[in-house]
Amino acid sequence: MLETLDLSLFLNKDAYNTQLEALMRQLRSLQRACWQKKLPVLIVLEGWAAAGKGALVKQIVGYMDPRGFVVHPIWPATAQERQYPFMWRFWQRLPRAGQIGFFYHSWYTHVLEERLFKRASEPEIPIRLGQINAFERQMVDNGVAIAKFWIHLSKKELKKRLKKTAADSLKAWRVRSEDWQQAKNYKQYTAFAEEMLIHTNTEFAPWTLVEGNCQRWARVKVLTEMASTLSQALDGLHIQAVPLKNPLQEQLKSRETDFLAEVDLTQSLSPKKYKKSLRQQQELLNKLQLEIYKHQIPVLVIFEGWDAAGKGGAIKRLTDNLDPRSYVVNAFAAPTESEKAYHYLWRFWKQLPEAGNIGIFDRSWYGRVLVERVERFATESEWQRAYQEINEFEGQLTSAGYVLVKFWLHISQEEQLRRFTERQNDPFKQYKLTEEDWRNREKWEVYEVAVNQMIQLTSTPTAPWILIGGDDKHYARVKVIQAVTEAINAQLKYR
Repeated sequence: MLETLDLSLFLNKDAYNTQLEALMRQLRSLQRACWQKKLPVLIVLEGWAAAGKGALVKQIVGYMDPRGFVVHPIWPATAQERQYPFMWRFWQRLPRAGQIGFFYHSWYTHVLEERLFKRASEPEIPIRLGQINAFERQMVDNGVAIAKFWIHLSKKELKKRLKKTAADSLKAWRVRSEDWQQAKNYKQYTAFAEEMLIHTNTEFAPWTLVEGNCQRWARVKVLTEMASTLSQALDGLHIQAVPLKNPLQEQLKSRETDFLAEVDLTQSLSPKKYKKSLRQQQELLNKLQLEIYKHQIPVLVIFEGWDAAGKGGAIKRLTDNLDPRSYVVNAFAAPTESEKAYHYLWRFWKQLPEAGNIGIFDRSWYGRVLVERVERFATESEWQRAYQEINEFEGQLTSAGYVLVKFWLHISQEEQLRRFTERQNDPFKQYKLTEEDWRNREKWEVYEVAVNQMIQLTSTPTAPWILIGGDDKHYARVKVIQAVTEAINAQLKYR
């Protein structure tokens, strides 16, 4: 790809000034439209050191409303950022709806500069490239406009600019030792860039290759393509989704395996056996908490299940003997208006536990294919593609060393009604029962199909579902802790 670029392309000063002024007025107008239409935008600027990326960003934002954009200079991950999966720090910096995010360097730094300096191992590279493609596809599917630029320089021009900048007492600080290494290893770095561009030049997020020897030419090309990307994305907002025609009951009619029917709801523990087993499992988990801290293993436990299935009680017993400084419980309800301004996975990425800690999620991203699906808070295309997005997300977690344990707590309709009635008649438990719980109960069969399809499509070798019969709360609580300890022990064996 790079060898096809004509680096001799040139733009004289008069033509540049004329085109620049028109382009900047157009971009200012497009920025306003993005803000009004709530269109989030990702601008990725990659290329050689001294290619003019910083000056380009400064020029662009000088014409824009500062309330509508944010610039993210990306450098090697900090010690804290290395406690999380590779893409975690970029999810933290996503632009909200209507905002433009400029990434001066980006997630591509890991497969270029960090690869050159041996900060990333060779086996990591294809994994990272796959994660990048998945991330960008998820963004585009969610309505984000992406424009990616690689500004290319000849070896001669690269050295010339580095020397010039290093000789300027006011600018010399900008030249890093890594920049000189790019020039020294020009051929190898070019090969890395070529490989990266080929594998990430996708239909949904294509690269724009920019001839950078002439800075005026490069700036005009970047601005022109940026304006085109925003215009096309804004035009695409007028395309209306086709409404669903089939009634919900027919749409969710299942012919798949009935996983829930296979759960044994008769299993139980006597009070005596429960107390003994619970104490043993809690003591073991308490010891394992120290081990995961020593080995810096992140643990994430997800609870899903029917209303009144006992998630809260199971979480309490799971955490009773743990050091509260090393675990966090997050209860997720419907997303807030602020959270809706981002991809639906964004709020879960933000709450991931760092290495050495335990995170417990009461409800999770599976709401996308359960309540959001059934109640039509998500469109059919949104919840249909969520299965792949969830598997990709969980794959990133487990490849980063996370112990991921996913529970579905299952109870019978009869047991749920008994617990609802008990809560309704107990003044101290009435707060747990809502009108929404009763409405959800009326759609039991519909939710049952959605749950079965969720299990079938998102139970993977590295992140399997664990279905626990919860008609007997004692049995369910012990099984939950036992499953968590077994998962942690299995991970420790590989250390």
